[in-house]
Amino acid sequence: MVETGTTFTIRNLALEFHLSPSYLQRLFKHQTGVSMGEWLNEQRLQRAAHLLASTYMSVKEIAHAIGYEHASSFIRAFERRFAQSPSHYRKQSDSTKC
Repeated sequence: MVETGTTFTIRNLALEFHLSPSYLQRLFKHQTGVSMGEWLNEQRLQRAAHLLASTYMSVKEIAHAIGYEHASSFIRAFERRFAQSPSHYRKQSDSTKC
């Protein structure tokens, strides 16, 4: 089983299940109707949202923790998904805790 904390990539998952990456991607899309890349990105961004709301990790630390090499790429992806910056998401999350 893939260890907690492991960066989920199509290649890592394919190795874990002893399948080629291309076959795993075709199988996944056939079963779910969504590409594996889209699903993995959604999982990463949901994890980031959780970390923003529940930790004091910096945006850069969160970006690296979920597998982004550059925080700027993470910020752009987060803004596309949640229609707000990670910092604004964190502030909004903090205000709902009161």
